[in-house]
Amino acid sequence: MQIAKRCWVSGRVQGVFYRASTQQKARELGLSGYAKNLADGRVEVLMCGDRSKIDELERWLWQGPPTAHVLRVETTDVSPEELGPEPTGFGTR
Repeated sequence: MQIAKRCWVSGRVQGVFYRASTQQKARELGLSGYAKNLADGRVEVLMCGDRSKIDELERWLWQGPPTAHVLRVETTDVSPEELGPEPTGFGTR
């Protein structure tokens, strides 16, 4: 089943290759979406694809790359109407 979720990751997640590592993991899992830095120091992650693969990436977000220190991951489901056309591939912004 194809679904979409948006996560906001807090902690030491900028300047530690968090986005690039998330992109690599998402591509390994065959997910589409993006990871982007926010002005408040968090990273926003949009992930689209199979529920089990999204669940796996969501668990990985709590760990991140070795230099990251994740304090919180907030997650919300994204409706098809809110998502619009599903992204192709997984990128960073």
